[in-house]
Amino acid sequence: MRTLEFHSALAPQIRNFISLRQLSGTDYQSQALLLSYFDRFLVEEKFEASCITPQITDRYLLTLSHLAPRVQSNRFCVVQQLCRYLLRHDPLTYVPEPIRVIASQAAHQPYIYNQREIGALLAAAAELRPPGSLRPLTYRTLLGLLYSTGIRIGEALALNLENFLCAEERLYIVEGKFRKARWVPLSTTTCQALQQYLDRRLRIKPRSPDSPLLLNQRSRRLHHVTVNLTFRQLLRRCAIPHNEHAGPRIHDLRHTFAVHRLLAWYRDGQDVNARLPWLATYLGHVDIHSTQVYLRATPELTEEVARRFHDYYLQQIQTNGGQS
Repeated sequence: MRTLEFHSALAPQIRNFISLRQLSGTDYQSQALLLSYFDRFLVEEKFEASCITPQITDRYLLTLSHLAPRVQSNRFCVVQQLCRYLLRHDPLTYVPEPIRVIASQAAHQPYIYNQREIGALLAAAAELRPPGSLRPLTYRTLLGLLYSTGIRIGEALALNLENFLCAEERLYIVEGKFRKARWVPLSTTTCQALQQYLDRRLRIKPRSPDSPLLLNQRSRRLHHVTVNLTFRQLLRRCAIPHNEHAGPRIHDLRHTFAVHRLLAWYRDGQDVNARLPWLATYLGHVDIHSTQVYLRATPELTEEVARRFHDYYLQQIQTNGGQS
């Protein structure tokens, strides 16, 4: 694992805490990675206080709202551990309560958007205010990219200009889950849409290769909280029923990509079982078991599966002359 860097106002304390845990015989590498996410959040929030407050932990928890409940709990747990450590040296340090993990049977059920809803979301994004600014095009490009590639929202927001290779029709995901990098091939239409965005985007600074691909109104990298709030506004404009806690979520675009890809393979007569490992690799999964979590039996998918079984059954009857 590469050496992690910390840059927030609490960076020295975070490094000391990690060293202490490792000296006690704990590996703590994965937890240190999760703390690096919190450190990056503190930098983005321009947090300069000497101790952690309820306000900052509440805001951090809000940035985790797009993640699965257990992932939220894991990320927030290491922050609690850090807070308990800091409390020894500063009695004003706030130690947040743990997140209650939702039972698996009550966990969020992914929402699979249909083609009409996808079109409506893209149209609504293109009408965001202020008109004529980069913001409408940014959100339309973001949603289109999430739907057409299935990349994670965090991966999309972390993209820099140098990560899009239009001539080669691919994206380079530098920081995937667990910091796993990968190449993501793009369709020609997706490349064209990204290039059209860049034609506008490059009129605005920063324009260095390591600057953000997707910019907010302040010419900075888009933030999870703002993106999630804007997405809920788009859901309302498109009359897509939603609940702040139950969804649909922007992360469900990743689920939708997986289901629609599977549906396209069925309609094209492809060997779906043989192609599932391809989908797992494309999504950045270790194996197909993680990918299967993303697959949901929509009416369209069920119909295609039934049709394929029916065609196979008829073929067997014709081949065997009705003999079993």
